[in-house]
Amino acid sequence: MVGSWRWNVFLGVGGSLLTLLFSLDSNGMAVTSLRCLYAFLTFFVLGFVFRALVALIMNPRAQALSQLDGDESKGSSVDFATPDQSDELNNLLKNQLDGNLTLDSNKGAIFQPLTPPKLVSTQNREPEELAKAIRHLTGG
Repeated sequence: MVGSWRWNVFLGVGGSLLTLLFSLDSNGMAVTSLRCLYAFLTFFVLGFVFRALVALIMNPRAQALSQLDGDESKGSSVDFATPDQSDELNNLLKNQLDGNLTLDSNKGAIFQPLTPPKLVSTQNREPEELAKAIRHLTGG
């Protein structure tokens, strides 16, 4: 399980104190203390249940046993090893230092910035037409 039994005691005491605070002004001391005892036991047991569920979720062996077929386990692990490409990198650096670096045809294209056409232009418009458009947009 995750953690120790002390977590359950802390949960039980916390639930018992909350019950004491909310129940003391409307009930007598005997009823309040009985409800505090019930709250302690309830929170103590719920702490065990919660810890058992967390342990079940976090245990990788239990998940591996649930997957009997090898095809279902595909994609469940990640290989963090990178392929060794040191020879390609050394050749690229040597070619760059010698000045023999060749660019691909796709990378050698000249950059041209995007120049989209203006969608709305107010040049050469009549003032009455602009005022009519503003009135239409503002609902006036």
